[in-house]
Amino acid sequence: MTNPLFDLSGKTALVTGSSRGLGRAMAEGLADAGARILINGTDPVRVAEAVSQFHEAGHAAEPAAFDVTSEDAIVKAFEAFDAAGIAVDILVNNAGIQFRKPMVELATADWQRVIDTNLTSAFMIGREAAKRMIARGHGKVINIGSLTSELARATVAPYTVAKGGIKMLTRAMAAEWAEAGIQANAIGPGYMITDMNQALIENPSFDAWVKGRTPARRWGKPGELIGAAVFLASPASDYVNGQIIYVDGGMSVVL
Repeated sequence: MTNPLFDLSGKTALVTGSSRGLGRAMAEGLADAGARILINGTDPVRVAEAVSQFHEAGHAAEPAAFDVTSEDAIVKAFEAFDAAGIAVDILVNNAGIQFRKPMVELATADWQRVIDTNLTSAFMIGREAAKRMIARGHGKVINIGSLTSELARATVAPYTVAKGGIKMLTRAMAAEWAEAGIQANAIGPGYMITDMNQALIENPSFDAWVKGRTPARRWGKPGELIGAAVFLASPASDYVNGQIIYVDGGMSVVL
C-alpha cells in the first residue's frame, strides 16, 4: 500500500514534454503513485502512442498535445480541460530543448527559441494552471531546472540563462502563490542518459569528464528523478516551497 504522504490517487498531473525522455520517466513515476497523467508533446501521434502504452500498463492517461511555446495553444488546452471537467492538480514544466553554439556565433532567433521553450513556456503554463489552483486552494508546480541553474558552461548560453531563470521563476511562484495553498518547487537534474545527451555520452572525452567531475562517477538515469518528482507532487512536500532539489550525483557540491 502506498504511504498516504506519497499517494497521488485522485490527482491529475500535466507533464509537459512527457511523450519521451525525462518527462516520460517522471510521468510514469507519478502514474505509479496513483496520478492520472495528461501526456504532452507537439506530435499528436507520439502522444497517442504514449497514452496507449500508459493504458497497457494499467495507468490512467489522456492526450494533451499542444505547443508549449504558443500562448494561444496553452489557453485553449486549459479551456479544453475545463470543458472536460479535468482539474490539473500537479503541473510539471519539463519541456525543453538544447542548442549548442558559441555566443559570438549565436543567432538571436536561436537564443529566443531556447528561452521560449525552456523558460517562457513554464511561466505561461504555470500562469494558466495557477489561476485554477488558486480558485481551488491547492496545487503543485514542479519546474525542471538543471545544473546550469547554478553553473555556466561554454556554448550553451541560452540554456544556461533559461535554467537560471527557472530557479528564480520557481521562487517568484512560491512568493506569490504559497498563501493560496500552492507549492512551487524545482528539480535540477545533472547529466542524465537521454536522447538529447546521446552525442555527449558517445564522446569519450566528454563521457570521461562527466564521470570524473561527478562524485557518483556515472551519468544519471531518467528514473532517478522519480523520487524527487513524487515527493514534490505529494502531500509530503506541503510545507516545501520555492526550493530546487538537485539530482546530480553530487556534481553541484564539489569543485
